[in-house]
Amino acid sequence: MLMLALPVVAAGCTVGPDYHRPSEPMPARWSEPVAQRDTRAGVSARWWMTFGDQELDALIQRALQANPGLQLADSRVREARALAAASSASEWPRVDARGSAQRGGQSANAPGVSPFGQGGDLGNGTSVENLFQAGFDSSWELDLFGGNRRGIEAAEADAQSAAFDRDAAQLTLTAEVARTYMTLRDAQAQRALAQRASDLQRDALSLAQSRYAGGMATDLDVAQAETQLRDADAALPPWDAQAKQAIHQLAVLIDTSAGDLANELAQAKAFAPLPDAPEAGLPSELLRRRPDLQRAERQVASATARIGVATAELYPQFSLSASLGLASFTASDFFNRQSALWSVGPAFSWPIFRHGQIKSMIRVRDEQAQQALIAYRQSILTATQEVEDALAANEEERKRQEMVAASYAAQLRALDHARALYKGGLTDFRAVLNQQHRVLQAESAMDQSMAKQRLDRIALYKALGGGWNGGAH
Repeated sequence: MLMLALPVVAAGCTVGPDYHRPSEPMPARWSEPVAQRDTRAGVSARWWMTFGDQELDALIQRALQANPGLQLADSRVREARALAAASSASEWPRVDARGSAQRGGQSANAPGVSPFGQGGDLGNGTSVENLFQAGFDSSWELDLFGGNRRGIEAAEADAQSAAFDRDAAQLTLTAEVARTYMTLRDAQAQRALAQRASDLQRDALSLAQSRYAGGMATDLDVAQAETQLRDADAALPPWDAQAKQAIHQLAVLIDTSAGDLANELAQAKAFAPLPDAPEAGLPSELLRRRPDLQRAERQVASATARIGVATAELYPQFSLSASLGLASFTASDFFNRQSALWSVGPAFSWPIFRHGQIKSMIRVRDEQAQQALIAYRQSILTATQEVEDALAANEEERKRQEMVAASYAAQLRALDHARALYKGGLTDFRAVLNQQHRVLQAESAMDQSMAKQRLDRIALYKALGGGWNGGAH
């Protein structure tokens, strides 16, 4: 009865440090400008839908279903949860059923040695006999000092960490699909502008050749026009290469054939208007909004619990064991009361000459916990920097967009003036072609700025946690 009461008496004795979530200092506000709206709204859980592109929505959905990296993360979550379930089984008694039927012969030269390992002669004094056995064995390790409880605590934290790691992988995947898709569409748009510039240079070459034939231009004019055309043509392959590389990367992300995907996305399309910037909220909200930070915090919890696992090795381990069964040399007597055998009793073990080794392992676990805490702090610093960088990039590119848009508008006005002068006979068509080329350059700069804004917006969504729903695990 005393041994049965020990677990109740010592239930509150758990060695090792109790875990408390680290309280890391966070800035009160972002140093960069943020959207001034209702911060309670947060970031949309499906933030990519704010771009208003159904093809992008479909690609991300396919990636979430088929991406091998995400499937691998899902498998690791299931593995970690199974390990946590296996670890929790140590709290309960272990019961094993056993049974055997043997036939053996005794050595005439060693009559005291039983073939069944029991010593002495066989049951009926003959050299050949049968042995039938069946029963149950049970054991229960009394977790008086909480080593098993700490192990369960660590395994559960590992399972939660794996789940957050899966969420972080999904966040990275959605951002990468969106970024690559935007890169593809921008390459296609820039390729179309480059083709228009090439067509203009071809018109300019044709005009120069006509003027040369009429004696109104020199061979130098023709050579210069031809050089400009060759330069314009040379600008096309890099955009084709960038578009193909984006399709190849998308094919990997959604686990499909690059050829099939190229057919799906071959047609260039215009972008919808850029959505408003997401609300950044407060820096402290990152701790629950970003799954990578939640994962790092759970790793601290796991490492802390393992200090207790190591510390419990310093103390004696108590267990209760019991055995109940039947054994008989004949099948007819197997179920007789005389065939019953049983045992019950406590046991303990205590490492005496391994304290140095155990204390060294405790120091190892202490340092691992410190490393996990440092990694958590580093993750917070990195996350904060990513948000600040994304906020700065979004704001500065917005300013640049205003400038290049103004330049584009001015180039369009200049083109109108050039056409008016040409119609009035005050200039030749070369001035119109040159101005059209400047308009295309300004349009290209404006489109590239818009593309940069879209990529910066994706980076901001990712840095803010992408609408991941904290607390789901």
